Amino acid sequence: NANALTFKELKRIESGRRAILLRAELPFWRILLFYSGTCIKEITTDGLVWLTMAIYIGLRIFANVIDHVPTTVELWTGANIGVLGGFLSFFLVLFVNQTNGRFLEMYGFNKACSGRIQDVAGLAKTQLPPEMADRLVRHFNAAQIAGYVGLNAIGAGSPYSKAYFFDHYNDLYKLLNEQEMRMLDHHDMDNSGLCMKELVTWCQQDVGEARAAGHIDMIQEQYYHDRILAFRAAMDGMYDYTDQPPHFFYIHFIVLLSSIYLPLFAIDAAYGAGWGDNVYLGLDVLNGIIVLLQCIFVVGLRSLGTKMIDPYGDDLEDLSVILYVESTLEICSTIMNSRNRFAKSGEGEGVEEKKTVSINETWNENGQEEKRGAQSWDAI
Repeated sequence: NANALTFKELKRIESGRRAILLRAELPFWRILLFYSGTCIKEITTDGLVWLTMAIYIGLRIFANVIDHVPTTVELWTGANIGVLGGFLSFFLVLFVNQTNGRFLEMYGFNKACSGRIQDVAGLAKTQLPPEMADRLVRHFNAAQIAGYVGLNAIGAGSPYSKAYFFDHYNDLYKLLNEQEMRMLDHHDMDNSGLCMKELVTWCQQDVGEARAAGHIDMIQEQYYHDRILAFRAAMDGMYDYTDQPPHFFYIHFIVLLSSIYLPLFAIDAAYGAGWGDNVYLGLDVLNGIIVLLQCIFVVGLRSLGTKMIDPYGDDLEDLSVILYVESTLEICSTIMNSRNRFAKSGEGEGVEEKKTVSINETWNENGQEEKRGAQSWDAI
């Protein structure tokens, strides 16, 4: 995986994403002071913006040097750049609206995956023997993480890898044992979604085994399968959207229009700012600000739409995959280690104490600084 990042790097990016989400309700003056996660960063690094401003500044310097009105200025008077700007604005807003819709759809798929895992964990805890329930939930959580790693096989790639992402959580939560990992070796997790597909099948086999053993009836079994297949459908939705981004023809069309329109707008603003005896420095500055604002509008919207096409990268604007994984693991851990409130005091506590390992201890053993209050389920 050429796009792979270490878990430390992924965690740092994740912290930045969560911090940005908290900025939305800040006062306007505080919002204006930020640089990362804003359009300012994109504007300052976009060559088209610098080209547009250079054209305007160059023409205004020329206007201040000469003392007559060039013929081209008079000929330019009949040009109507506003019509082109109106069409471009329409296409840009439409582009951002479409990509934002895709982004929210994929966010929904992520939350749906987490929700279906929690559904199965709750059912397994209350209906299956502890060992069988533990195996089913472990396989289901492993399928979610493997699904995110498999996204690297399509689209622009993913920073989530088997070595730095899946193995990290597998070591921490003991999701799959060595034998189960060997059974998946024939799949290249970093470049295929087949690992996720097989793990989902394992979950269905676990449910079938529970039905054969008489722990659940046919209706309960169907409910399990419905939740497992709903998870797979949500994960497939992420793969489908990632595999089919907006048409390149449309993106090229917007980029082409932007590249032509902004220089023309700079020329139009420079020609209309005054020549000969009508040259004023203050007017030059004001028109320059208008040109810059137009650049911010066009390039900002184009960049925003482009960033939302693939929300599984390493941008600060992408989806918080680590949060989805860790929150699901923590909730499942809480479900699997919950005690029966109808049980007598002290009943079964000795067995539970032998089986469970606190997440605090697990984090410490792996050299992690942060601690979590929940408990992981049984280690293999």
